[in-house]
Amino acid sequence: MLVEERGWSKTAVAGAAALKSTESSILGPVLGWTVDRFGAQGIIRAGIVTFGVGFMLLSRVETLIDFYGAFVVIALGSSMFSNSIVGVAIIQWFELRRARALSALQFGAAFGGVFVTLVAWSMQAYGWRATAFASGVITIVAGWPLSRVIRSRPEDLGETVDGLPHGARAEAGRTGAPAPRAFSAAEAVRTSAFWLIALGHAFSLLVVSAVNVHAITHIKEGLGYSLASATLVFTLVTIGQFCGVLLGWVIGERIEKRLVAAACMLLHAVGLLMLTYAASLVVLAAAGLLHGTGWGLRGPFMQAIRADYFGRGSIGMIIGLSALITVFGQIGGPILAGLLADWQGNYRMGFTLLAVLAGVGSFFFLMAKPPTK
Repeated sequence: MLVEERGWSKTAVAGAAALKSTESSILGPVLGWTVDRFGAQGIIRAGIVTFGVGFMLLSRVETLIDFYGAFVVIALGSSMFSNSIVGVAIIQWFELRRARALSALQFGAAFGGVFVTLVAWSMQAYGWRATAFASGVITIVAGWPLSRVIRSRPEDLGETVDGLPHGARAEAGRTGAPAPRAFSAAEAVRTSAFWLIALGHAFSLLVVSAVNVHAITHIKEGLGYSLASATLVFTLVTIGQFCGVLLGWVIGERIEKRLVAAACMLLHAVGLLMLTYAASLVVLAAAGLLHGTGWGLRGPFMQAIRADYFGRGSIGMIIGLSALITVFGQIGGPILAGLLADWQGNYRMGFTLLAVLAGVGSFFFLMAKPPTK
């Protein structure tokens, strides 16, 4: 709607998403060190308030600079209560069923997709400004009390990892077992596994970020479908995420995580190609389901595999350092797709290229074997 209302180019709008991703990546190591040192609850609360205020500011933008400024505030807030920060707290509590616990966290992200339809209706009924302001208010009112359930470490409450007595944690049934001693952040970055996982993650985000920013415009302008059809696709992406999360819940400790991640990259690639050239609503719907399933299944495994490989001692910092690499996927996807769409007049070339890169990215996960000291 901003493109239509303000006449801004697709590349300019995508630049805001890139700015958000850049800020998040720069903050990653700082927030990672902070959550390792002080815990997650305080950071999450501050992030919820900042995020809500950012959406209120977004509702008042008049210029492209205003738009970018609001996104800086939104990026700061979202970084402070992102899945990475909450995931670190979960990693501290679970080891034997870590992938299952992180998949449960992903239910929240998948459930959020249900509100895409509601947001689209609100934008049509009340306008995007009123919708943005209301979103900020709801974030603060709902998020603040929910943040109280977060507890950073079991040791803080006299509990133990997995809730089991000291020395009684069984190792049976685990895949990709962690190193005997946790890696420090400095030790982790000297392993090939750190870089291969980060690169694979970055290549997956090429697709995820591009679809989030440009898919609705492509479906409406490039394929000629209605806004209702575009909204339906995102609803199916959400359904696919639920399916992927459920599948991850079942297979998380049964199949080697790097193999699952590699398979998910192929789902992203095929889903994006189907979205790019969809000749019917059936193909469009299938594209949404495939992409969503790959996203929902792969997402929790990104943190789980890092925790399995490097331990939980410095996991916040390790995830934060990884963000300096994955940001190239978050930025590159929307920018590349937007630039090629402005040049070609459609998203076919950009989306096809990103789908090929996602397929290539599967090899990074295949090569990311557990590190040794």
